[in-house]
Amino acid sequence: MMKNSVHVLLLLLLVAMAMPAMAQTDAFGKVDTLYADVARIDDGHWTVTISYTNDEAVVGLSVPIKLNAGKNLIVADSAVYKGGRVADFAYPGFRCDTAIQCVTLGMIANLGPTNHRLVPGNGRLVTVYVSSLEDKPITKLTVDTTTTYPNNTLLVIADSLQGEPPDTMRVKNDKREIIPAWVVRYPKE
Repeated sequence: MMKNSVHVLLLLLLVAMAMPAMAQTDAFGKVDTLYADVARIDDGHWTVTISYTNDEAVVGLSVPIKLNAGKNLIVADSAVYKGGRVADFAYPGFRCDTAIQCVTLGMIANLGPTNHRLVPGNGRLVTVYVSSLEDKPITKLTVDTTTTYPNNTLLVIADSLQGEPPDTMRVKNDKREIIPAWVVRYPKE
């Protein structure tokens, strides 16, 4: 009986250790990372700056964010893409949901005969502005990734062509999905 319990325990431990390793996927090298830098502007206004580090060309991003300020109702009232790495993308999307205090950011490089792409590198993509709905001070803002309706998850789509000519290679569609690591950085108090 004891021997079977040990085997079951070891099996569960191995499965539990494998789960975090499967969370982020990237077929192109190092795991990409999305950063959410939270900053306070004043008592009723905060920002969440989304930055991205990637080692392959990217043509689409989905970044759903859950916001929480305790019992204080808040809203992500705007997003500024200007000056960011995706400023020239064809569709810089922003959809907030005040009922569940979430925001979905969607960035699509091309919707027509353009050839935009996010080149490998790092830097700011977008800054989201958060305000209090009740004119109460926001003492602490917590940020996390989530899934928003209708099944938007944290996801990045790589370009179908990787590399620079003459070393360009075509990537199969099933290898283009990237699930980046998610890191939230809060201001030091």
